[in-house]
Amino acid sequence: MNILAGLETYLYVISSAMLFPVVTGLVLLTFWVMIFFGGFLREFIDRRHGRLPAVQRYKDAIDREFHSAKDIRSMDITVERLLQKTELDVIKSLDRIRFVIRVGPALGLMGTLIPMGISLSALAQGDMPKMAGSMVTAFTTVVVGLACSVAAYIMSLIKEKWVRADMREMEYLTELMLRELDCRSLPEEEVDEDAVS
Repeated sequence: MNILAGLETYLYVISSAMLFPVVTGLVLLTFWVMIFFGGFLREFIDRRHGRLPAVQRYKDAIDREFHSAKDIRSMDITVERLLQKTELDVIKSLDRIRFVIRVGPALGLMGTLIPMGISLSALAQGDMPKMAGSMVTAFTTVVVGLACSVAAYIMSLIKEKWVRADMREMEYLTELMLRELDCRSLPEEEVDEDAVS
């Protein structure tokens, strides 16, 4: 029986020690959501004015590749690779906000359960002020964790639509580039055929 009590005490100590990192994590998560919201708001304003930063960066990259290309025949492979890399980078940008959607409720739940254990321990000892303080911490952490998660979820829904629209635009630009390459390479092929005959 002493072994069980020792294990319970060990778990209680670990759980209590995790309260500070959990609360710190929630505070950092709120800052992360606010920073992300600033970037989200900036992108929203840009889009309202018809500016698409990701598409413009991709267009500039295509132009650089096109002007610095030594072999026009392999340009289609280069542009396709650039498209895939850019699409991957755009999709990865969603992972930053998806992280908050997953982690926010988990930290909120941990921030609720840990102080409740402390609160019950304080109740058993008759320490009502400590119990009240722990209960306040328990409820505020779950509210903050869920609020961060909900805000992140709403932003991710809108951002996913933007990402899909940007990817469509990038694919369209790629097709235009490939068509232009085909048009440029046709006269050269006709010249080669004339030389052979």
